[in-house]
Amino acid sequence: MTRDAAIRAATSYLDEGGFTADLARRVAIPTESQNPDRRDALGEYLEKEMRGSLEALGFQCTIHPNPSPKGGPFLVAIRREPGAAKTLFSYGHGDVIRGQEAQWREGLNPWKLVQEGEKLYGRGTADNKGQHTVNIAALAAVLKARGGKLGFNVVLLIETGEEVGSPGLDAFCASQREAWGANLFLASDGPRLDPNRPTLYCGARGALNFDMTVELRKGAHHSGNWGGLLADPGIILAHAIASIASPTGQIRIPEWVPSELPASVRRALADCEVSGGSDGPEIDTWWGEPGLTPAERVYGWCSFDVLAFKTGNPEAPVNAIPGIATAHCQIRFVVGTDHKQFLPALRRHLDRHGFPMVQVAQSRADIFKATRLDPDHPYVHFALDSVTRTTGRKPALLPNLGGSLPNDVFSETLGLPTVWVPHSYAACSQHAPNEHVLLPVMREGLAMMAGLFWDLGEADTNILA
Repeated sequence: MTRDAAIRAATSYLDEGGFTADLARRVAIPTESQNPDRRDALGEYLEKEMRGSLEALGFQCTIHPNPSPKGGPFLVAIRREPGAAKTLFSYGHGDVIRGQEAQWREGLNPWKLVQEGEKLYGRGTADNKGQHTVNIAALAAVLKARGGKLGFNVVLLIETGEEVGSPGLDAFCASQREAWGANLFLASDGPRLDPNRPTLYCGARGALNFDMTVELRKGAHHSGNWGGLLADPGIILAHAIASIASPTGQIRIPEWVPSELPASVRRALADCEVSGGSDGPEIDTWWGEPGLTPAERVYGWCSFDVLAFKTGNPEAPVNAIPGIATAHCQIRFVVGTDHKQFLPALRRHLDRHGFPMVQVAQSRADIFKATRLDPDHPYVHFALDSVTRTTGRKPALLPNLGGSLPNDVFSETLGLPTVWVPHSYAACSQHAPNEHVLLPVMREGLAMMAGLFWDLGEADTNILA
């Protein structure tokens, strides 16, 4: 009954084929939450796949309907031990984005797990079925090594609507907060900073999507007859966008960026080097906020991007001046900014710069909020020490993920200190064809989580301070 025995049991699960067998079944269930025709698959994943796996570990499982008609059901699995002083809340999501079957390369299918060397391909391998499979297996390994005990209680929630903005999640968690009685959070999603370096993060950047539109007239008009006489909405919109950010990507609207980079954030990121591995794109070091390192720009600052821009008919251009131009844009933002002021500030900025004709509208009602547990929190230091002990390497500590996820539900609605340990990497083709994970990363993830769960069973409650 030792920590090393728990870690060996966890890694043996992968070495002996248990991980790929379980993940293959889970990937085969096409849980596309963005596809209304797949709604039955969401319930099937929870009822037929996850319930049995968790009940075998002594969890009491209940499947709850979503209070929002836009979201899928929730599975809540609870395991309590007499006298346990801590209750861990963990999370995963069983839904995936659309399979995009026709776009996967030859020999691959989103609903079939395929191994090629150290890569495992399939939709959900990285986001998020593979990651919560690792964590459940690590819990099982600790239970086995400790003779059927963890030393703490567990509440595990698996949702099926994360890929459509987690509708209903906040309301559901608010209704269950007192019954659950959780006091700390540990889960896995997203990528490592570098595929070869264990990573922890304490929150997430927020995301606000909005549309900018210039509509000057109905229909298009021949450029030979009207060129030079009719204003071009595409040119106007391009200049409006150019007023928001410099040619090197520096945001020019003060309300869109924090007033400073906190010292604790700067310390945490001091030794962090952003890398997507050999498959990742090369970083444009000249882009973004000047004076910040690449890690500080993506994990400590805000970014503005134009995700789509349309004027005229790009697929079949004609000699006509279009009447309308649109751009779909996004702000990724951090703690220290007020997302409720972003669009009012943009409206004032555009009016000041002579663009009253540019219409601005939020394009998605749901907003992932920015969250960040202080990197100096005792629970963060506990997790860092545990992972270092398991791997023999200092992990990267990110104050928050560069992307967005519903961490505000856990940190604000449930009031929990949040630590995430990702088991993927940035070039995993998440949300794209050919999604995959790296087996060495998953194996190390099993070891790290087994170590964390073991240490949590022995830890002083001061980690909750």
